[in-house]
Amino acid sequence: MHSRRADRIREGGVVAILRGVDPDAAIDVADAVVDGGVTALEVTADTPAVTETIGALADRFDDVLVGAGTVLDAETARAVQLAGAQFLVTPTVDAGVIETANRYGTPVATGAFTPTEALRASEAGADFVKVFPAATGGPEHVAALGGPLPQIPLVPTGGVGPANAGDYVEAGAVAVGVGSAIVDDDAVANGEFERIAENARRTVDAVAAARER
Repeated sequence: MHSRRADRIREGGVVAILRGVDPDAAIDVADAVVDGGVTALEVTADTPAVTETIGALADRFDDVLVGAGTVLDAETARAVQLAGAQFLVTPTVDAGVIETANRYGTPVATGAFTPTEALRASEAGADFVKVFPAATGGPEHVAALGGPLPQIPLVPTGGVGPANAGDYVEAGAVAVGVGSAIVDDDAVANGEFERIAENARRTVDAVAAARER
């Protein structure tokens, strides 16, 4: 396990995903998400001006981790690291990304769906396995992966939100990745930042409640 940063992702329990958010809106969106209690922000690499956005957010927050998602290759991994990304997230198992993350001490959540992929990712040096797409198999799939592979920290992502985040935690997830259920495109477009903060708050609360059960 890398560093305190990996521990902080576990402790926070929720990674909020900003995908395709306009750079001009990214600060307001991030402020709202952080107001809701989320301590890890993932800006996907397919977002316009991703390196500038990551840099701006990393400068803005002291006690919030800012990472990069949808990292498909080692070149992208290095570019976002240099921009200030404090963790990396991939949708697939890519040894080059994991190697680049490990080399520079950046925690990485590697996307996997099957037990074979999950084990391959972990053995290659992934700190977390991002169970993706989570909605396809649901919490039962997360629990089934965790059965034979209890040593691998699972972070289900894709279709996770306030209504089911607790179910995933009860199934064994150490954290959840949440996109549109927090950073709702309509809310962003309409400047409804309080709604984004409320979505974040409800998700954080759901994870906390499930951990106490």
